[in-house]
Amino acid sequence: MDITTVTSYRAARERADLTLAPGEVVIAGGTWLMSEPQPDTTGFVDLTTLGWPDLEITDAGLRIGATCTIARLLEWAENEAPAAWTSLALARPAANALLASFKIWNTATVGGNVCRAFAAGAMISLLSTLDATALIWTPDGGERRMAVADLVIDNAATSLTPGEVLRALDVPAHALGARVGLQKIALAELGRSGAVVSARVDTDGSAVFVVTAAVRRPRVLRFARVPSAGELRDAVAAATDFYTDPLGTADWRRGVSVVLAERVRQGFLAAEREGLA
Repeated sequence: MDITTVTSYRAARERADLTLAPGEVVIAGGTWLMSEPQPDTTGFVDLTTLGWPDLEITDAGLRIGATCTIARLLEWAENEAPAAWTSLALARPAANALLASFKIWNTATVGGNVCRAFAAGAMISLLSTLDATALIWTPDGGERRMAVADLVIDNAATSLTPGEVLRALDVPAHALGARVGLQKIALAELGRSGAVVSARVDTDGSAVFVVTAAVRRPRVLRFARVPSAGELRDAVAAATDFYTDPLGTADWRRGVSVVLAERVRQGFLAAEREGLA
């Protein structure tokens, strides 16, 4: 789409370049910015020219640069990541829950998917399940950190304030060696996910289940162990922000989220029975 209101473009080379003039917005992949009119936008400031590394192995775990593309994350997770980081097997199922082609994956960034904060954001599902934290640059030259699951406060809304820029997503080491699972559903075969349930079980037996797409913001459920069917059902169904739109009613989303969560739970139990845990 032609964004006819945009009259300027700047390539950011250093952090000082991220001070925005009225009407400027930052851009990385731009797959959403270029998909519909932006009447209040008059200029783009390109983040990709800052040279942030896509992926870094750190003492604390894995750092994903906000400008890393979804395609690059998948390629790295499947071909270059340490073999012990079994939870990265969740990356492709999560990406497949996003209504997007491989062409979009090659342009859309991990950080952009998080910052758009759509309920069905695929990278939000992945990173919330892996307890990732967001490193945020503040306009005063400082930084702050918060859980990705808390950064998203509503469908298409985050807690980012004007002038703040998402720098990176940090996945902690304790989550990288976990067992993982994901189930999703959509009303149309190739439609956007109406509900996604993803989960991980850590080496100490504790479990995290995350509901996305069906609710307006990620719902993170923590258990000391893989929960019973009743425990999980009640925890999932207790969410108060299941919503209705053309892709599903709130009641349908609540019901299918319970079913999907149980399927993920059964997958963990089956693996344990088969000695694959």
